[in-house]
Amino acid sequence: MPIFDTHAHYDSGAFNADRDGVLAALPAAGVTLVVNPGCDLESSRQAVALAERFPHVYAAVGIHPSDCGGCGETEFEELKALCRHEKVVAIGEIGLDYYWQDNPPREFQQMVFRRQIELALALDLPIIVHDREAHGDSLALVLEYPALRGVFHCFSGSPEMAEALIKRGWYLGIDGPITYKNARRAPEVAEVIPLERIVVETDAPYLTPEPFRGKRNDSRYLPYVIEKMARWKGVTPEELTEITFANGKRLFGLE
Repeated sequence: MPIFDTHAHYDSGAFNADRDGVLAALPAAGVTLVVNPGCDLESSRQAVALAERFPHVYAAVGIHPSDCGGCGETEFEELKALCRHEKVVAIGEIGLDYYWQDNPPREFQQMVFRRQIELALALDLPIIVHDREAHGDSLALVLEYPALRGVFHCFSGSPEMAEALIKRGWYLGIDGPITYKNARRAPEVAEVIPLERIVVETDAPYLTPEPFRGKRNDSRYLPYVIEKMARWKGVTPEELTEITFANGKRLFGLE
């Protein structure tokens, strides 16, 4: 049963020692599709380069809220040029991050987010949303654009927020934290997410699921996330694997 890891950062320095080996091994391990999002222009270029080299890897390009300081017309133009690549399937990872004190000002993050949303709409691409400690503003902003589509990566909002997004046709990304002992809100969110709106992610090298928490994450650990969510949704891991694979293909236009 093939698995689709819809969010993994194989351009990360954590993979410098064995990146090619890990990526080459994924199809034999059952992971036959991966989307690698960028977080700035350099990592976006690296994501495109990986997608060119590995048939099962696709790229998303974008400027992360933590990396958007100084972003201006030159950066937006280069981002637009990267979007023309045939293996770029989304704009991301983009959004709002109010967690870190030294991040760019909130108003500036919102401006950069809006500009990338408008680019996605102009190019008919989905977006991959990073939302950390910014649930209210993230939801309000995306709902301003009725035609906008995409996924909230590593969804950590409330069941009510999940329902508002699902009503608009959004997907929610489910990651390793649902396996953690302190995942109190996750079961409540799982109750309201229809199966056809779930995609699974690693966020590799981060957010490694139990029982491997603390180690470097990669796409081969996704079955642990799938197993936990399948239990909550009352389906078999095989059924959820099949459903989320189809969801990911539909989200990113790979059908």
